[in-house]
This record gives sequence, C-alpha cells and structure tokens, in this order.
Amino acid sequence: MYPTIYHLVKDLFGFEIGILRVVQSFGFFVAFGFLSAAFFWTNELKRKEELGLLNPQKVKRIENAPVSLVERIFMLLISFVLGFKLLGITMNYDEFIQKPPAYLLSAKGNLFGGIIGLAIAWYMQYSDAKKLKGKAQVEKELLMHPYEHVGNMIMIAVVSGILGAKIFHNLENPDEFMADPVGAMFSFSGLTMYGGLILGAICVIYYAKRNKLTVLHVVDASAPAIMLGYAVGRVGCQVAGDGDWGIDNLAAKPDWMSFLPDWMWAYNYPHNVNSVGIPIPGCMEEEHCAMLANPVFPTPFYETIMCTFLFGVLWMVRKKIQAPGLMFSLYLLLNGIERFLIESIRVNSVYHIFGRDITQAQIISSILILLGIAGIVYFRKKHSNTISQS
Repeated sequence: MYPTIYHLVKDLFGFEIGILRVVQSFGFFVAFGFLSAAFFWTNELKRKEELGLLNPQKVKRIENAPVSLVERIFMLLISFVLGFKLLGITMNYDEFIQKPPAYLLSAKGNLFGGIIGLAIAWYMQYSDAKKLKGKAQVEKELLMHPYEHVGNMIMIAVVSGILGAKIFHNLENPDEFMADPVGAMFSFSGLTMYGGLILGAICVIYYAKRNKLTVLHVVDASAPAIMLGYAVGRVGCQVAGDGDWGIDNLAAKPDWMSFLPDWMWAYNYPHNVNSVGIPIPGCMEEEHCAMLANPVFPTPFYETIMCTFLFGVLWMVRKKIQAPGLMFSLYLLLNGIERFLIESIRVNSVYHIFGRDITQAQIISSILILLGIAGIVYFRKKHSNTISQS
C-alpha cells in the first residue's frame, strides 16, 4: 500500500522525493475524482444548454468595487497562516517530513514567517486600493452559462461532502467520536461516502435553486459524473488501504480468476495508512509497518470496477432519456443496488433492527433504491402526461 504519493513514486520509480510525503494518496485520488466529475458534468451541462433545456442567466457585476472589510481580514489571516506554516516547514523540514499531516494540523510554525505573510498581504491590498482610487464603480450585466457554475458547485460539494462524510462516520462510530471528538472530526481518515453524498447533494441543489438553474436538469447532468467520481475516489481507498476493505477471505482463488493477481481476490493491505494489523517483518519505516493478519476482500477495487461500468451505462443512455429527473433516479437505483451488494462482504458497523443485522450503508442504499424506483415511475408518468397535453 502507498499511504502517500511519496511511497507510490518510490516503489514504482525508485525516486525519493521527500516533499511528496505531504500528498496523501487517498486525498490525491479523491481530488482527481472531483476533477473527473467536473469534466463530464461540464460537458453534459453544455449539451443540455445546446438543446435549450438550460439557459444562461443574466448576472450583475460591479467593476472597480473595493474589497469588503470581511474579505480583507480573511485574506490577512490566510496569509499569516501560510507564512507561519511555510517558514516553519522550511526551518524544521526534518520534523515536518516525518509526519506532514500532524505538523500541518498542529500549532507549530514560525511567527516571523507569519508576520512576513501578513505584511505581503497588507501591501497587496494597499496597492489594489490605490489603483482603484478615483475610479467610478460601474455596474455591468453579463450572461452566465450553466456550466460556468460547475466550479462553484464542485467546491460546495467538496466542503459539504467532507463535512457530511465526517458527521455520518461519527454517527456510525459513536465510541470512537466520544473517545476523541477533536481528532475524530479533523483526522484525515474516517469518511462515510453516503454522508458526503447526502449533504453535498442538498447544498448543491440549494445553490442551483438560488442561481435559478433548473434543478432536475442539473442533477440529471451530474449523475454520470458522480458515479465516475466515486469510482476514482475508491482507487484512493484501495491504494492507501484506509480501512474500507472487506471481510476475511480465506477461500482459495476461483479458477476463473487464475490469470489475475492474487490481491484481486484476497489481500492483506501491507503498509496501510491506518497502520492496522500485525507488524510487517523487517519493516524499517517509523509508521505504516502493519498488515492485516488475514487476507480480506479488496472491496474498494471491486467498487471501482462496478462504478466505472455503471458510469459507462449512464453515459451511453443519457441522450436517450428525455424525462427530466429520470436520469438521476436511475443513478439512485444503480448506486443503491451496487452499494447494497458490496456491503455483504464489507467490514462495517452493524445495527440490529427488527431482529436482523444491517449496516448504515445498507439502510441508506435501500432508501436510495426505493427513491430511484419511485422517481423512475413518477418522472416517466409526468413526462408522458406533459407530451400528451402538448
């Protein structure tokens, strides 16, 4: 496993680039997943605009407007923190490179660096204000295309998604949260996919409504993109070994998989990012020297394969589906089925409901399946009625 991109580059190419220890493998692939989703979401929104299903909106922009006091204070604070941390890293590189996340989240840094960052930000604000002096504010009306909102919607999805993923993870693991509330909320591990999906979707829909975008067409356009983004993000889970693996798999590899690597059937996740398991003999690293005692199903890998296939299905049928809302309903159905199935071989906290054991993800995926079926029936009927009346 490769907890950071440093470990990945070192193993694959033999190069040791210390600064790459900062880049967590899981975070790297999650970011790449969001970028992949943004690309396909943008293209689908452009297609819908060309068909006349979405329209650009007029927005007002004020040129030569001074920066608000809140924005100035925020930029000064950010500049201070950046200077504080960057000079601290430069002066204490050996300490930083051992555990980058711990250093970045600590109160360690260099006060002089913070003052330099503050001074640079203040000078830039002073220069900008000087350039605007004497210039009249001019209000202009511009057209903003739906696809131009993707950057904002992705950022909203990132922030709200991480928050939702953390909240749902801590609800699923209350003992872990109560033992260390601060660590549980700000650690780099412990993210529940459905928490991110639910809160992220709510916030993006709110943004779309605020900006007068047709919500059904926006979410329809996002369906293939979300499926692909999730598939790419699961690569990060597999590469880092973040704990989203399956249950013990001690069975012999089936004959039909004989031509595939053994890890695709059962894997011990050596050097996993959480350092879970038994010590690895001969490992000289200060951390990440553990592997699972028993091999398990590599469920993140399975989900990447399944969701990449489902992305292909959604992408191929997107032009054939005419009813607004139907595409996203189909996504909910396929996503719910995929996740419900994978939970049968995945490690997870279990709830006891009506005498049966069920996981949080299975509860939510069951709801998504029902919502997907209901949505398909409702939006098809609504579209048929609209056509018959026109």
